[in-house]
Amino acid sequence: MDYSIVIPVYNSTQSLKELAYRLDAVFSNEIRADYEIIFVDDASPNKETWLVLEQLSRERKNIRAIQLMRNFGKQGALMCGFEEAKGNYIITMDDDLQHLPEDIPQLVREKEHDVVIGHFSRKSHSLLKKILSNINNWFETKLIGKPRHIKNGAFKLIRAEVINSILKIRTSHPSISALIFYTTRDVVMAEVTHAKRAYDSSGFTFEKMYRTFSNLIFNNSSFLLRVVAVTGISIAILSFILGIYFIVKKLTVGIPVPGWASTITIMLFLGGMILFSIGILGEYLARIINGIENKPAFLIRKKIG
Repeated sequence: MDYSIVIPVYNSTQSLKELAYRLDAVFSNEIRADYEIIFVDDASPNKETWLVLEQLSRERKNIRAIQLMRNFGKQGALMCGFEEAKGNYIITMDDDLQHLPEDIPQLVREKEHDVVIGHFSRKSHSLLKKILSNINNWFETKLIGKPRHIKNGAFKLIRAEVINSILKIRTSHPSISALIFYTTRDVVMAEVTHAKRAYDSSGFTFEKMYRTFSNLIFNNSSFLLRVVAVTGISIAILSFILGIYFIVKKLTVGIPVPGWASTITIMLFLGGMILFSIGILGEYLARIINGIENKPAFLIRKKIG
């Protein structure tokens, strides 16, 4: 199989048949390669969604439909699709036709790279969603080493070797972006069009945005723990310095309030020790989290002989 198109589905109905038809036109007429479509229904409350997917999978041999037992979120649905994909290249796209199938050749032209991300020069999103997207991109740059010039997005082409490496990393709260940039730095962008949503309303609510962002912060980085650790150790050092300052001041020029110097010194010392201990524990917890996620020490791209 040359290509696997993995499409998470949530409550969509009208767009699915058109999406399958347009994908067939692109791969039959332009790319001319074997391909499969894997629809992953993320436990859509709309019962018609699964009925449409069942019909499509019966009508077309190269379409597979998977239904999850409960709603795991878009990242979980993508991981499920990755497990099932058989292609040498995996393409991820949304189910709402805002990612145009006709733009897939733009991604394919850059397929010598590990990952090709579809970059929208102009997005058909609300102002709030654009702001949240920019915030998420900034955090990805700081936390997972994403190059600043790379703008992330859900429309991607990924080599199977990268997908296989991602699947070795077992985590119950995956962030596809974090896993990609942990696995490889050979990531480029291709210019694509962001179409307006033609059918249904968006199922990607603020709650789901937060879930995706929290997966990045809490499960794929130790950022907050390290902030606590650095803050605790910094305040501890400052407390020790202040304690020494008050002791020296008491012994040299004196402090008019009896017992004040000893009281404040003890408080600063104890507070500093507590914060220092919290900082050390935070550092240990960060390393434990990295170990529990079972991230391998190295990843093999090729073997010869």
